[in-house]
Amino acid sequence: MSVWYSFGNIVGYGVDFNANTAAGRLLTAGLYILSLMLLATYTANLASNLTISKSKDIISGIDDVKNGKISFNRIDIRVDTAIEEYYLRKISFGSRNYYPLKSRQELYDSLLAVSIDVSFMDASIAEYITNNIYCNLTLIGKDFHKGDYGIVTEKQWLYTKDLDVNILSLRESGQLDELRRKWFQKNNRPGSFETSTVIKIESMGGPR
Repeated sequence: MSVWYSFGNIVGYGVDFNANTAAGRLLTAGLYILSLMLLATYTANLASNLTISKSKDIISGIDDVKNGKISFNRIDIRVDTAIEEYYLRKISFGSRNYYPLKSRQELYDSLLAVSIDVSFMDASIAEYITNNIYCNLTLIGKDFHKGDYGIVTEKQWLYTKDLDVNILSLRESGQLDELRRKWFQKNNRPGSFETSTVIKIESMGGPR
C-alpha cells in the first residue's frame, strides 16, 4: 500500500487513504526519496546520451566525403592549392561544387561559425592547430594523399652532404618522430567530448 500511496502522490493521481503509523510514514518517505533519485538518474542519463550522440562525428574519413555523406557545398577548399587539385581530381572529378576560401584564417573562422562542416588541411598543421589553438575543432579519419617535403638550398651548397647525413641520423634515431609529437601532436585539450558521463544505478549505493 505504501508503494501505491507514494506512486499516486508523485504522479498527481492521489489516493483515498493516508499513512497514519510511524512505520508507514517512514516507509512512505523512503519510497518518495527513492522515486526522486530514480527520476533524477533517468533525467541525467537521458541528457548525457543526447549530448554524446550530438557530439559524434558526422563522417569517419575521406571515403564518406567521396560517397556524398556530407553536402559538397558544406566542404571548404582553399583555392589555388594542392588540396584543390586533389579535390577536383579525386572527389568532384572537375566540378567546383565546394565552398571556396582564400586563406587558412577564413577556413578556421568558417568552421567555428558553422558556415561549413568539413575542410582539408595538411596533417601536421591540422594536428598543431586542433591541439593547441582551436581546441574545439577536431581531426577525422586517417591521413590520405601523402606527399613528400623538400628543403631548398642554393646550388652547389657547401653543406649539402652534411645536411643529408644529419637529417638521416635524426630519422634513424627517432628524434624526428619525437619532435613531431612534441610540436604537433601535443594535446592541450581540457577533456574529450566523447567521454560518457552516464550514471549507473550501482553508483547510487556510494563507495564500497
